[in-house]
Amino acid sequence: MSADDWFRNTSWSTATAARFEEKLRRARGKSQYLRIQACSLADSHPQVALALLERYFALGEPFDFAQAHCDSARAYVALGHMDEAVAAYEAALAREAAFPNLLTQAYVELPYLVATRRIAAHYPRARQVLEAFAGRLTFPVDHFKWHAACALINAAEAALALAGSEARAALDHARRAHSGFSRHPTVGLVDTAHEDTIRALEALVDA
Repeated sequence: MSADDWFRNTSWSTATAARFEEKLRRARGKSQYLRIQACSLADSHPQVALALLERYFALGEPFDFAQAHCDSARAYVALGHMDEAVAAYEAALAREAAFPNLLTQAYVELPYLVATRRIAAHYPRARQVLEAFAGRLTFPVDHFKWHAACALINAAEAALALAGSEARAALDHARRAHSGFSRHPTVGLVDTAHEDTIRALEALVDA
């Protein structure tokens, strides 16, 4: 890692924390460094990420509050705190509603989380979000998550024909090898992180 990446650590130790704090102490615009570092640690060190985000929010510089809420959601997922993760994605959507010039992936991440983790209490809200933001889908992974969420929720509610149709649509997007954008052909493709969901969708198609 270069010296310029002092706020993008993907591992964390006493020494790393001390170096980060020293750099942060001398930096201008501290909020962005706190949020980016939290984002980099959300999956691997969620408690650290949440502590950094608490400091970020306390600074009251709201440029990317919506994304910070999404980072919080990822950290909560890593900790297994699904209700808190849903609440964080809801906070991101609320922030976007107030400041629509700064958007995140919360619109698809929230229903995908609810569907893949089978959080039945939030199915009605997930359906509402899916319907409200269907027009925002951009990359293959966005389409995949949208259709996958529809498929899994329909399956859970015994609407098997609809589930199979949505599963086929999701799998079509999972197979795409090109983003559709000539300058960024590999951005936004479905990767191996979604293998479990893909297997669940294949089962729905074969049912």
